[in-house]
Amino acid sequence: MHVKKGDEVVVLAGNEKGKRGKVLRTMESERLVIVEGVNVRTKTMPKTPQNPQGGTVNREVPVAASNVLIWSEKAGKGVRTRMEGEGSSKARVGIPCGTKFN
Repeated sequence: MHVKKGDEVVVLAGNEKGKRGKVLRTMESERLVIVEGVNVRTKTMPKTPQNPQGGTVNREVPVAASNVLIWSEKAGKGVRTRMEGEGSSKARVGIPCGTKFN
């Protein structure tokens, strides 16, 4: 997958288009990512012995990995990446700006 946990990304499509945030989790088998502060939904929690009052909780739900790009400060926008190097020295590099992401 072109994004990793901890990357800052920008959303390309959907209701959250243009928002930026940090990747909290990736789900490679489903090609999904959870981005901090993006695609937040309200979940109603039932009353339980651990949570006696119940209530509502705001949670981020996954976004398709194809709908996000890594944010580049140098370019000032989301950029596609390519792999450079061989073996253990591989690195992701932004195509228009040359910024290395690790």
